[in-house]
Amino acid sequence: MTEPTESLRRIQLAEVNAVPRARESLETNYGQVWANTEELARDFDVVGFLAPYVVVRRKADRQLGSLAFQNDPRLYFGWAPDHH
Repeated sequence: MTEPTESLRRIQLAEVNAVPRARESLETNYGQVWANTEELARDFDVVGFLAPYVVVRRKADRQLGSLAFQNDPRLYFGWAPDHH
């Protein structure tokens, strides 16, 4: 059984990794960028991965949310809190 967003996520995964962006470009568009898993772990606990997204819990306030990521260079960006 496939999960309902799998097709969309596969398209987004291909798009985000087709032309990887520099950290500076991502910061301009999305704000803070985390450059590796060590930086990510400083601010978040990882709950799960559904590429090109990672579900996280922000350590500062325990807010659940998500980040997008690209593979090479591996950068995490676009923090979005869960509003449910």
